[in-house]
Amino acid sequence: MRTLLVIALVALAGCKSKPSEAPLPAAVATPKEVALTSVGSTLDVIDSRVAAAVTIAREANTAGKPTVVEEELSVASSFLPKPTEGDLAYARQRSEKATPADYEAQRKKAAEKQKAAEAAWADLEKQVAANKAALAARDARIVELAAEVERVKKDKAAQLWTMAGVGVAVIGALATAFASPKVGVPLLLCGGAIGAFPFVVDSPWFAWIAGAFAAVLAVLGIWVAYDAARDKVHQSDEQAPKA
Repeated sequence: MRTLLVIALVALAGCKSKPSEAPLPAAVATPKEVALTSVGSTLDVIDSRVAAAVTIAREANTAGKPTVVEEELSVASSFLPKPTEGDLAYARQRSEKATPADYEAQRKKAAEKQKAAEAAWADLEKQVAANKAALAARDARIVELAAEVERVKKDKAAQLWTMAGVGVAVIGALATAFASPKVGVPLLLCGGAIGAFPFVVDSPWFAWIAGAFAAVLAVLGIWVAYDAARDKVHQSDEQAPKA
């Protein structure tokens, strides 16, 4: 049973792999993991309760309580998986022919296997912890690279806006020198606005600036509509025939 759990836990925690030259994959949602410590604690509880039931059964056997022996052994069996036919046949044969020395040898082998299993479990806990740390480092690197790519995209876009602003400003300077300041100065101002656009957009005050600009446009629109309506009223009054 522990072997199957170990395989499942290793699969969930992720295995160590050799570094690859291929680009790192995109970050994905972390799946629900089974905590290794929780599983280990559950197995420890099962082992302890089985051992306790067997101990009580032995005490009841010594006290001549066969019913208690049967009940405690049934409780212990409920915590354990069904034995294989081979192991069951081996145990039956041992119970029929084994000597006290044979039983002592079996107990020593069982104790050695238990010790080896505990050592392997401790190594597995270390391996899983190392794998989790490696996965966390990989995910952090993916996030870092994604942020770097986004920054490069923003820098490239800002450079395009800057070049466009410089081009318009140059045209404005030429227009100011060879045509008229009325034509060139607005172009110079437009060039500066174009070059500053990406920095204004990234500013934390952009929402307030955009809102204020929209409000000013709305007020101007209302004023223009009001002024046009007033002019029409005055014009109709002037054109009305006098009595």
